[in-house]
Amino acid sequence: MTLAPEQRQEQVEGRPGAGRSRSFPVADAWAAAFDALPRSLFLPDLVWAHDMATGTSRPVDRTTDEDGWLEVAAADVPVVTQWDDGAHHGTSPGTVPTSSASQPSLVASMLDDLQAEPGMRVLEQGTGTGWNAALLARRLGDANVTTIEIDPAVAARARTALEHAGHRPETVCGDGAAGHSPGAPYDRIAATYGVRDIPHAWIEQTRPGGIILAPFGTHYSNADALVRLTVHRDGTASGPFLRPVEFMKMRSQRLRPPQHPADGGTLTESTTTATLPEHGKVDPFPFAAGLRLPDVTHAVQPHHDGARTLWLYSLTAPAWAAVTFRDGQDEHPVRQYGARRLWEDFERTIAWWHEAAEPGVDRLGLAVTAHGWRAWLDDPARPI
Repeated sequence: MTLAPEQRQEQVEGRPGAGRSRSFPVADAWAAAFDALPRSLFLPDLVWAHDMATGTSRPVDRTTDEDGWLEVAAADVPVVTQWDDGAHHGTSPGTVPTSSASQPSLVASMLDDLQAEPGMRVLEQGTGTGWNAALLARRLGDANVTTIEIDPAVAARARTALEHAGHRPETVCGDGAAGHSPGAPYDRIAATYGVRDIPHAWIEQTRPGGIILAPFGTHYSNADALVRLTVHRDGTASGPFLRPVEFMKMRSQRLRPPQHPADGGTLTESTTTATLPEHGKVDPFPFAAGLRLPDVTHAVQPHHDGARTLWLYSLTAPAWAAVTFRDGQDEHPVRQYGARRLWEDFERTIAWWHEAAEPGVDRLGLAVTAHGWRAWLDDPARPI
């Protein structure tokens, strides 16, 4: 059974634990918005609850399991709402999640990090379900919120959900990389997808002293860290990373799988005594390594005997390196292809990380100009 929006509102508000009894912290300034706008008002009937520990997603269909759907809607878990840019059909998970409703505790913490106050104008990058835009509109006013969504179907559904929830922020279907100049200047720009470069249009459309909040990472790994940039009068922006996160990526900045050149170059073999730092999703080294090697991506290949091979690929030249690590061995074989000595670059990055006392994301920051970005350690005057 599919309920009308007004019936869904009544049923959700009447369910213990759905909407009003939260399982996640919310700053006092945003509590009224979260109480008035439970996530369930913005979810489609078919969603996929994502388990962050296993990386798996399971379908939950309101039409066949309403109690389970309401439980997922109220839970502090991310929910996938679209696969494969809308090309996926059926209830089984697709290949790549391409739209979602973020974990509610993360939504709440990012709204707090945004430091937005009533009367400020906010541009949201990535409308998704419309829930975050609704929360912003509830506190700041519809006229002060503009939200951009690149996918026409996702944008249309979000606009409908927002209207049913009683809010009409300006909802634009377009590429967020260009911002939205008719509404500029903004006091705040908030991205709900990961970026590998900060579009300069965002800086141009933010007033001096304004804030850009975005999940930022490099192509080295899929990991992001939330960065809060303050825009300066000279057209630049800078600020610290706050904490690790992981988001779907801006469509125009997705990683294209690197080619593995096999002919026309030189293959060399050597050994190394280096120890590979931990490479898990929440480990600090991969994020820091990407800031030093932004044009490199990697993969870790496990072997049946417990060994693991680190593959490094240059994104700007036909070059790769492969190093196989086995526990208990002091030397590890290195193979490299191409003119660029990727493994030597990587060894220097390992040495830098150890010399810097193995910094986490909270010691790192970003400076952005019209020509690109550079990362810094502890202070903007200490570029990486």
